[in-house]
Amino acid sequence: MIDLDTIRAIDIHAHAEEPCGCHSDDGYDALQASMAQYFRAPWTHPPTVLETAAHYRARNIAAVIFPVDAERETGYRRYANEEVAEIAAQNADILIPFASIDPHKGKMGVREARRLIRDFGIKGFKFHPTMQGFYANDPMAYPLYEAIAEEGGIALFHTGQTGVGSGMRGGNGMRLKYSNPIYLDDVAVDFPDMTIILAHPSFPWQEEALAVAQHKPNVYIDLSGWSPKYFPEILVRYCNSILRKKVLFGSDWPMISPERWLSDFEEIGIRDELRPDIIKNNAARLLGLM
Repeated sequence: MIDLDTIRAIDIHAHAEEPCGCHSDDGYDALQASMAQYFRAPWTHPPTVLETAAHYRARNIAAVIFPVDAERETGYRRYANEEVAEIAAQNADILIPFASIDPHKGKMGVREARRLIRDFGIKGFKFHPTMQGFYANDPMAYPLYEAIAEEGGIALFHTGQTGVGSGMRGGNGMRLKYSNPIYLDDVAVDFPDMTIILAHPSFPWQEEALAVAQHKPNVYIDLSGWSPKYFPEILVRYCNSILRKKVLFGSDWPMISPERWLSDFEEIGIRDELRPDIIKNNAARLLGLM
């Protein structure tokens, strides 16, 4: 169980990675190497979930952790949601489990989502429209959203440009158009009781993301995937004002480390009294930890 008095921050956006070499037959290692170069990540092989837990524990930071299920669109095998949940349960002092299900899996995905929430303690689900090849407001995905909403889960969506496939031939097949946050305005209207998190500063659609988060009470923004020193001025202004209770610290581990993000966050113009909410309290409320 997360001890809010002990931890100094909650990272809402950390990726689960499998042991080295697991994907040597399907191209995933090449994708990871390209992403590491894009983010200038300081590792040769991505850390395992156990290594991730140790890294965060040593820094007194809790983390929401999840895989990404993009098997259909990319051909890369997914990391089993159950395995991630089981490792998180063994490290429940520091890890909070989310899962990922490609909405194209239809009724099978709906059944899996309900089972994961009920039997494995999954708190939410990560969607990556660009990697999964769908618009967030596609009715095809609605049965899965309905299950998540009925079970009280959180839906976290990648938005904006992505480092996935950046610089690779044809962007490795990744289509940026799917991750415009404006499509999540429809989802927020159609599922008003489901908590929705828009991941990342949503370049080149930052203002669309801010508009949706301001307009829809159930929509939040995580600040992962970018060093804070590169945040657009309008994002900082909204963090300091009308969205101060709706923005969440996220790193995008292992591409960006939480300690790097937090160090850079200290250098930008956020009001001091708002920092505890952004790095910990807003997420704690959203996750039901306080």
